[in-house]
This record gives sequence, C-alpha cells and structure tokens, in this order.
Amino acid sequence: MSLAHLAGLLADPTRAAFCMALLDGRAWTAGELARHARVAPSTASEHLSRLIAGGLLAEERQGRHRYVRLAGPEVATLIEDLASFPTPAEPTDRPPAPAPGSLREATRTSAEARARTCYDHLAGRLGVSVRDAVLARGLVTDEDGPALTDRGRSWLAELGVELPPRAGRSGGRPVVRTCLDWTERRSHLGGAFGAALCRTALDRAWVERIGSGRALRVTPDGDRALRELLGVAL
Repeated sequence: MSLAHLAGLLADPTRAAFCMALLDGRAWTAGELARHARVAPSTASEHLSRLIAGGLLAEERQGRHRYVRLAGPEVATLIEDLASFPTPAEPTDRPPAPAPGSLREATRTSAEARARTCYDHLAGRLGVSVRDAVLARGLVTDEDGPALTDRGRSWLAELGVELPPRAGRSGGRPVVRTCLDWTERRSHLGGAFGAALCRTALDRAWVERIGSGRALRVTPDGDRALRELLGVAL
C-alpha cells in the first residue's frame, strides 16, 4: 500500500474514529461502530468496506452478524503512533483536551490516560509505569533495542505465563517492542511480552474494563500484585 493511499484511508474522521475504537483489541459490529461514530449504518458500511479493502481491518462473519477488528498488532501500532504525533497547535506535555462542554468525554479521556488497552497491551500511566518497572528490574533491556532478558523469562515462568511459540522468530511477533503512548508521550510495552502481561492482568482480574471502551480500572487485587511483583504503585 502506498503512503498516499494509507493517508487517504485514515484522513476521514469517521474511518479514524473506527480505528481508534478498535484499538481496544476486540471485534465490533458495524452497527456498534456506526453508533460510536454517530453515522448512519449505510455510511459506516461504506467506510468499513474501504478499510477492509485497504488491509487495515479484518472482517469476520457469524451468521447474520458482521464483525470487524484491526488486521493485526502492526496496524494497532501504526494507529497508536499516529495518534501520539503532536500537531503544531497541540501541546506535547499533556493529552489533547476533550471537546468543550463534554463531561462524558472528559471523564473517558481521564480514565484512558490512567490505564487503558492499546490493542492487546497496557497503555496510559499504568502501561508506562509497568515499562519503567520491568526495565528497572532487568526483566527487559533497552541497550540494543528492547529485548526480554533471561531474568525476564524466568520471571514469566514463575508467573506461569507463556509466550507464543513463534514470538521472536521469522514471521512471528516481536517478543518486545515499544509503543509511544499518546497520553503520556513516553513508551509503553507492546509485542508478545506486552500482550502476555495485559492478558494475564485481565485473566487474573488485576484490571477490569470500564464500560465498553478501552479504559481499565486497577482492582484491589491488581494493586497488590503490581506492588509485589513490580513495585508499581498508582
């Protein structure tokens, strides 16, 4: 895909809103995305067809229902990186302000800044804090690019967490990669390691979703686990 074609796909506000919503890592129906972006179902269908044809979204059909999701982690990284790129008029030391007068939007933005999912890994202040902690404890090194250390692999084994067999191999997902956080303007962890941490946090109820969006809430059990395992205190 050419850069111009990709830019054209994401330049439309409705298509951009769809991609941002799908950063929660889940599959959405066309109707759910239409309501989210406040457009007619027919308009949503047209935009989704373009995103699918362009390779940014993948489609799944179950009976009469049509579900779409981001085509993969590389697409999620692209969307998150573009969202984090500041425009000349946008301050670089704080997240973009919500629309004036929108209390609900302000609340959602504040919750997402604290903790959220970025496709399938942790983001926001929580995600950045976890990255700082694993670096400080030598579980991940950033000397020659992000990489999981032997200590990190042992730590995962003690937690009972396994990485996908093809992680780090040719054609597989990188074990560790960094992803620029659009609210913190610092990096959080992606890759197979970041996804494993997020999945573990959700499966063990260390974090829970707030409503149907990307925002997460750290539970009391999660607060204890993060303190004991990583020294993270939010």
